[in-house]
Amino acid sequence: MTAARTVGAAAGGADRHHGYVADSVAGLVRTPREEPGPSGAPPTRGPRTRGPLLVAGAVVATLLVLSGRYGYHRDELYFLIAGRNLDWGYVDQGPLVPALARLVDAVAPGSLVALRTPSAFIAGGCVLLVAALAREFGAQRGAQTFAAFLAGSSGLVLAGGHLLSTTTVDMLVWLAAALCTVRLLRTGDTRWALGIGLVLGAGMLNKLLPALLGVGLLAGVAIAGPRRLLRDRWVLAGFGVALLLAAPTLVWQAVHGFPQLSVAASISGGDSSYSGRLDALALQFVIISPYAVPIWVAGLVALLRRPHWQAYRALAWAWLVVLGVVLVAGGKGYYDAPLLLVLTAAGAVVTAAWADRGARILRRTLLVAGALLFVAPNGVLLLPTLPADRLPGFVVDVNYDAGETIGWPAFADSLAAVHQALPAEQRQRAVILTGNYGEAGAVARYGPARGLPPAYSGHNSMADFGRPPADADVVIAVGWDRPDQLRRWFTDVSLAGRVDQRVEVDNDENGGPIWLCTGLRRPWADIWQAEVRHAG
Repeated sequence: MTAARTVGAAAGGADRHHGYVADSVAGLVRTPREEPGPSGAPPTRGPRTRGPLLVAGAVVATLLVLSGRYGYHRDELYFLIAGRNLDWGYVDQGPLVPALARLVDAVAPGSLVALRTPSAFIAGGCVLLVAALAREFGAQRGAQTFAAFLAGSSGLVLAGGHLLSTTTVDMLVWLAAALCTVRLLRTGDTRWALGIGLVLGAGMLNKLLPALLGVGLLAGVAIAGPRRLLRDRWVLAGFGVALLLAAPTLVWQAVHGFPQLSVAASISGGDSSYSGRLDALALQFVIISPYAVPIWVAGLVALLRRPHWQAYRALAWAWLVVLGVVLVAGGKGYYDAPLLLVLTAAGAVVTAAWADRGARILRRTLLVAGALLFVAPNGVLLLPTLPADRLPGFVVDVNYDAGETIGWPAFADSLAAVHQALPAEQRQRAVILTGNYGEAGAVARYGPARGLPPAYSGHNSMADFGRPPADADVVIAVGWDRPDQLRRWFTDVSLAGRVDQRVEVDNDENGGPIWLCTGLRRPWADIWQAEVRHAG
């Protein structure tokens, strides 16, 4: 099957998916209104339905069809290198995703589709978890499918499911912990706290953000109750399970002086494409989709005010607390986003009840039209549906990560042209010094076939994976916009070329300078950790 036919098949599948969802949304008007349980208890859990399975399957299939387009993301290239240097922790993450990258690359070496396959299935799992949350809130069959559709078409799930990323795993962890929390609050069976601890502890082997969710949940219970949970033995046992599972990476962080704090400080200081408190706040209104905003807002209000949902009120406060911490600390705006999907699940129930009242035809039409209007842009902006060589600039402006998946083989070609132009004596002693881990990962992936020497970088944990040999005094440097810092380390720095990725894409590499550096002023051992190393 040609690429055009493959994409066409995916588009046809999407049309069938939209038609199914439209039927499901229309079916909401026939959904019985939510009824509270006896004695003011939370509503009875909704019935099982196959609708969310069909939505999840469509999401997984779409992501798999598109998984091989464009190329590796810089983070994926980094994970492959980190996987060859396995440890219990890294400067910016835990060992889980690098270990997964190493496993997949061992089974299917060099396969981008295989590397991204786990993310596609994780995305499908997240769709099912959101539908399960809606069911816990009392959603009937149509509302559960609607919740699955909202999750499956969200920017968070589509973008996270396309790339192998720590964010993808984190999304699964937060949603699974939220489902365990809802079941604990609905049933009163505090043994679910062990499940919460198990999920959060395993999630901290990915990155430490699940601890923030734990703080949010505890704060939510302290604010909204039931406060007896704070001293329940099963809750304390769940806390112990989380600490036990996370202990290896926590110990690694402690031994190395908690380097993730340096990365967090760099993000808070603005050294990130997603940083900034205003940007973080604005992201809350687009990361699921603008269409979903009134739905998750309705879910938030219902969790805070609905008498029969009082048992779940801690979840609403958990999101408010986590969002507050993110904004005050200057964190990335997507840190709290999985909790927005929890609010969306609650909002799907409210929306189903809304569609069952008053002008049903008008409300049904608004739901269907809004869904179709906002789903298509997410597919264009967040998935590689357009040709890479004709990618409009606004796509990269909105979705920075799209640009970072384009042009890595040509990037390596640009370095190879500079390397081949060196005199033979210099070529034998040359190494490559990159400004970030993605560039080093691209050389590791594509360099051997082009005869390139090894690449080194001081960016995050790349600094721990090795420094240039002591006699490496001929350096091809890329990823440094200005030569000033390079001149602190070398006596001679000259422009040797520019990166040409052979497409007009505005990413961090395209058109950047390639420097030839000679005459090392001080030994690598003296400058590597103190000056070359940097976090961000």
